[in-house]
Parts: sequence; structure tokens; C-alpha cells
Amino acid sequence: MLEIAIVGGGLCGLALAQGLEARRCDFALFEARGRLGGRILSVHSEKAGMALDLGPAWFWPDIQPRMFKLVTDLGLRSFPQHDTGEVLYLTDHDSAPDTLSRPGLHGGAQRVEGGMASLVAALSQRLSPQALRLGHELTAVTDRGDHVELCFVHGGKTIVVAARRAVLALPPRLVDERIRFEPALDGKVLEALRDTYTWMADQAKALVAYDKPFWRTAGQSGNAFVRHEHVVLGEIFDACDANAMRAALGGFVALPPAARVALLPGMPMLVSSQMVQVFGSAAEHGELHFQDWAAEPYTCSRRDHVPPDNQPEYGHPLLRRPQWGGRLHFGGSETASYGGGYLEGALEAAARLQRVLIVEQTPLAAAGGRNEQAVAGFGEWVAAQRGVALERYKRLVHQNLASQRAEQLTQRAVLGVMEQLYSEALARLDGLSFHPPAGSIETGLAALAQDLLAPFVGFNKFLLDEAIAFNGSSCALSNFPSECRPSSDYLETTARDLAAAWREFAYDVNVLLAGRFIVRTAA
Repeated sequence: MLEIAIVGGGLCGLALAQGLEARRCDFALFEARGRLGGRILSVHSEKAGMALDLGPAWFWPDIQPRMFKLVTDLGLRSFPQHDTGEVLYLTDHDSAPDTLSRPGLHGGAQRVEGGMASLVAALSQRLSPQALRLGHELTAVTDRGDHVELCFVHGGKTIVVAARRAVLALPPRLVDERIRFEPALDGKVLEALRDTYTWMADQAKALVAYDKPFWRTAGQSGNAFVRHEHVVLGEIFDACDANAMRAALGGFVALPPAARVALLPGMPMLVSSQMVQVFGSAAEHGELHFQDWAAEPYTCSRRDHVPPDNQPEYGHPLLRRPQWGGRLHFGGSETASYGGGYLEGALEAAARLQRVLIVEQTPLAAAGGRNEQAVAGFGEWVAAQRGVALERYKRLVHQNLASQRAEQLTQRAVLGVMEQLYSEALARLDGLSFHPPAGSIETGLAALAQDLLAPFVGFNKFLLDEAIAFNGSSCALSNFPSECRPSSDYLETTARDLAAAWREFAYDVNVLLAGRFIVRTAA
């Protein structure tokens, strides 16, 4: 019997598997596709001689520390997204585009040399081949009391796997739609699964490779927005790799899923025509690579064909809690409290799962053999974060503005800063050395957790006050009176969100400490 079964070979599942492998845990990773990576998909272009990212292409080092660390730890190289500060804006298909100034459009985004699939390749190389099971589609999970049974379809046959614990690192809606649970999950859990939109599931992406970056020669950034009635690609960007002579443009398709299906045979002509409208005749003879994620059965659920009205919310508390007495866990980027939907969120979810699943972790010897030094050092780190919190807030506000997400700017940015801080704090605590506390384990752990949480007291109010003061003096926010002079209801809602994030963080700190000491001491 397996100790841990991971279902889903996207970034969350792979990062969790790497952590378990490093600790010599007994596990296997099951993936329905014949490849690893999930929504990470890089394809090779013969014309450009480079990898093209048809899934996620960017990460932001300033606000996504786990991604930055992973890229560095894997020995990969990143490079900044090309951006001259200008963007072409086309509102009439019979007219030339206007040129607008939009500095910092991509908010400091970086890309990975060799494409994002380099992450997948590097992670999978660190795993035992025997632990990877491709082509295994999960159809049912049954709770047997002291273990779970997972029913897979593989090669047309049904295979049953027994595991002490199972992690479903899958989009929540697919979990609800494609997997049968015995006994049935709690109704509120099912509701949370159904309500969680799968990031990018209803989207399609087009990458067009060229012999040379003619737009750069013409002094253009490659950035464009198209807003006329015949739009095909609503947003276009430079997709060249670190070697600027390997050229490509990318774009997000503005057509809804049903329209894309009907127009699929003519998509090469439509995309080419759109590129010519924006960039001129030099864009006519490109090599098209097209990916419709709504047509991917292991990405898109039926509910995802209807896009959400507002920015999706992720990290539902019920999806972050173990089920069936700790034998069943949910993962994937959509369960992350920070970076939900992004690659950062997949890594945050993997770190949370690893904390819960590792039942024994031998602590390293601390200097002097006392926890006070580790606690004091952590407190100093938290204090230092107050000095940079406002700058983090400003970056998130500007990134949201650049991405044309102008709703609830303060609420989103303040919450984002604190969730990022909590994620970094948990990673920092995971690397610190603690000795088992004196006296009873329960009392000692509670005291240690309180000592570690104490430096955060008042942080939420401090940041919110700083944010409101900044908003009142910001030229960029002068056109948003609800942000410069927020109502009491707005502030109360923001405070409630911050309190919920704090409770989640406190819970995770307790789980981290308990995973280190309780089982090890009782053994």
C-alpha cells in the first residue's frame, strides 16, 4: 500500500512530489495526460527555433518569491519580458492603430529560458521514474477508514490503488465533475469545489513564430490591444526568447469558446489577418501555434465555459482543510491562499500540503539548543517587513492598474501583500531549527506558536492605514474616489478579509509545528 498518492502532474503535484522525494517518502504521482505539466505547455517552433509557451509564460519575482526561488534552485535562467513602454491600440479594423504610452504594462514580468516546460522537465528529472504514472484518469475515491482506494482508468482497464492518504492536485471543478466519492463529500465542500473557477480554462492562446522580430526593428514593443467588432486577439505581446533573433508574437483570443469551435478551420487566416492589421504586412507569413484550453477535458469543466463576471477568488478555506480524517487533501493553484491561479499559487499549495503530509521531520541542531534564538530572529525578519510593506502594496496596485483590474484596488492589494508575507513567513519557518518544547507537547507547541505569531500583531491595521494614506496622495488613484476615500463598508470588508487570511496563517503555523514534533515525540 502506498503512503501518499498524488493525483495531478501539474506544477503543484510535481513540486509536492519533489519535496516528498527529497525526504524519501513513499508516494506515487498519477497523471491523466500522457505528459506532465498540466496547464504548463511549451511547444517547439521550427521557424523560430525556440520554445513557445501556450500556457503560463510569466512570473513576477518581486511578488512571487516561491517561483523566483524555484527557478533559481533548478538552475534555470529567466529574462525580462520585452517592453518599451508603448502599446498599439486598434479600435477600427479599417484604420491604423494608435500608439499609447503604457510604461510597466507587464509589471516586471520575467520569462524562463527554454519555456515554462523547463520547470516541468527539471522537476521530473529529480523524481524516480517508478513514481510517475502517466495516462491514469481518476474516476472514484473511496474512504476505507484507515486508507483510501483510488479507481483509475489506464489503457482501457480499471486499476484500483490503495493509499494511506491521497492528494487531488486538480482543478476543483474537475474534482466535482469527474470523480465519484464514497461516502459523498460534505455539501459545503462540494459547493466550494463547484464555485471555484479554473484559471484560464475558458481561454485560448495563439503564438505566431517569425524569421525575425520585425516589430522591434520598427521600434515597437510588440504589445497591442484590439477593441473593434471583428477582434480575434484582444491582447498581443512580444514572445521572443532571451535571444531576440528568435522571434514570436503571442496573443489571447477574445472569442468565446463556442465561437472558437465554429471558426477553428479558419483560425490561421483570422490570426494572420489580425497580426497584419496591427503590425503591417511583415506579420503575414508566420507559423501559428494554437491552444484552446476550453477543449482540454483535463483542464476545463462544463461550468468553466461560462467566464466569471468578476476576478475569481481562490483559496477557499474548506478546500485547504483535510477531509476524511486527514486521508484526503485538495491541492492545485486554485486552493492557494496567495497567488491563486498563478504558478506561485501552485507552489504555495504544494508547500501547504507538504507541511501537512510530512509526519516526521528531524529538526536540525539550533545554536545554543534553545528556541529563543530562532524565535527572535524570525521576529526581526517580520519587523523588517513592515518597512517594505507599503512598497509591496504600491507594486500590486500598479500591477492591477496595468492589467486593467480597477475594481477593489485597495482590498486586493492589501490582502495580496499580507498573503504574500504569510507565504514567505511559512517558507522561512520551514527552514528554521526548533527543538521540541519543554513540558507537555500540546502546551509547549501552543506557546511556541504564540511567540512566532506575536510579531504580526497590528500588522494588518498598520498596512491598511499606510495604504489609505498613500491612496490619498497618489496621482494614479486620483480617478478612483472609492479608493482615495473608502467607505466604512469597504474598510470593514477589507478588514474581514485580512482577518480571515490571518486565521488561515495561524492555523498553518500550528500545523507546521505539530508536523515536526507531535508524531516524532509520540513514536
